Amino acid sequence: MKITKNLAFFAALWMFATPSVVAQNPAPSSPDKKILEAIAKVDSKNIQINVEKLAGFGSRHTLGVNIPASSGRGVVAAREYVKQQFESYSKACGGCLEVKTYTFTEPASARIPQPTELVDVYAVLKGSNPESARRLIIISGHYDTISMAKMLDPEAPSPGANDDGSGTAVVLEAARVLSQHRFPATIVFAAFDAEEQGLFGAKGFAKMAKLEGWNVEAVLNNDIVGGDKTQDQQGNVRVFSEGLPLAAPDDWKRVRMMGAESDSPSRELARYITETAREYLPGKTELQPRMIFRQDRFLRGGDHLGFNEQGFTAVRITEWRENFAHQHQLPRTENGIEYGDLPKFVDYGYMAGVTRLNVATAASLASAPAPPADPKLLTKTLENDTNLVWQPSPDGRAASYEVIYRDTTAPNWEKTFPVSGATKATIPVSKDNGIFAVRAVDAEGHRSLPALPIPER
Repeated sequence: MKITKNLAFFAALWMFATPSVVAQNPAPSSPDKKILEAIAKVDSKNIQINVEKLAGFGSRHTLGVNIPASSGRGVVAAREYVKQQFESYSKACGGCLEVKTYTFTEPASARIPQPTELVDVYAVLKGSNPESARRLIIISGHYDTISMAKMLDPEAPSPGANDDGSGTAVVLEAARVLSQHRFPATIVFAAFDAEEQGLFGAKGFAKMAKLEGWNVEAVLNNDIVGGDKTQDQQGNVRVFSEGLPLAAPDDWKRVRMMGAESDSPSRELARYITETAREYLPGKTELQPRMIFRQDRFLRGGDHLGFNEQGFTAVRITEWRENFAHQHQLPRTENGIEYGDLPKFVDYGYMAGVTRLNVATAASLASAPAPPADPKLLTKTLENDTNLVWQPSPDGRAASYEVIYRDTTAPNWEKTFPVSGATKATIPVSKDNGIFAVRAVDAEGHRSLPALPIPER
């Protein structure tokens, strides 16, 4: 009896010491002027120049490594162009970008008949805060192309304006505008090789990042974001995200028990993108992200998968409605249908919208504190409240925290419970009835990615 009384006393004491908070719908924090300035500098003409230049190489087929760059054609010339663009942006910002390549040899496979050197080109905008700089946000696309009718012929025309000259151009334009500013965390701008051969460039890069212990917080992969003019894009862009994490099958039992099949880190990133769009890209004239709760399209794949395989948070951004006659096709007109992935089918205003979405999201993440560490949802007792505890954000930049909530059937977060400074909270909502997460907020109102609590008995 004495033990029972003591336990009850300490439980009551813990509840008394834990902030009991009430849901609020506070006015959103004022948009960051620096982020608004970066968004405003996105230029569709620059984007068009880069798409047309990339398409002008004729073919960017990965197997064309023996075509000299001096010819103005082929994959080597294309990668040199991407590298030169990064270097020009770095020069304009006083050397703020570290321009690098990651080179490795991919063994022979179905679309690579002999071992081939692959080269990923990337630029690093180092974070200004020593602790936050360890966190990396990656904006990516792939610069290689293919024509499926001649999939092993590096000379076959494959202009790849949309697939994926568009994604590469988004990466370049994002690098241009974001390099004019500094952010606490690090932003990486990457153009991958050999996506069309089997996602090999991104897979190799992700393996390297894992091996070297990179803290990759988010990957925004842009693939086919040209907004093909022959299709009604309805003002939308798709954001694909995995549900059950590809890299953690041993954890699926816990995920099913929690009802958290739609709460992988990548899905939280997809939600973050939609929230960022509401804050920075409001109104009917701006492109809006539409979450697709699926890892990718049927019969297709993208470079985000290589990062998911390594346990990194990554999503695919792609146009709303594709025209398959304009992908992987030899340019030609046949039965009145014009085939080929040509620049004239690309909507550069649409692409500017995709770029603004990438810029706003990456800048918001890079400005925010690190997510709270080790959040726990306490399930020791039967009760109608929800008790959560967590550790402070590792980079020490959190001024406060928020517990966020949604019904188990809701796609987006619905309620916010502000928690001022404390690292625990009692929420007057049953833990059995919804999904909870915790996020960090800095003094300027930048919010981190949500961290899903793990049940603890």
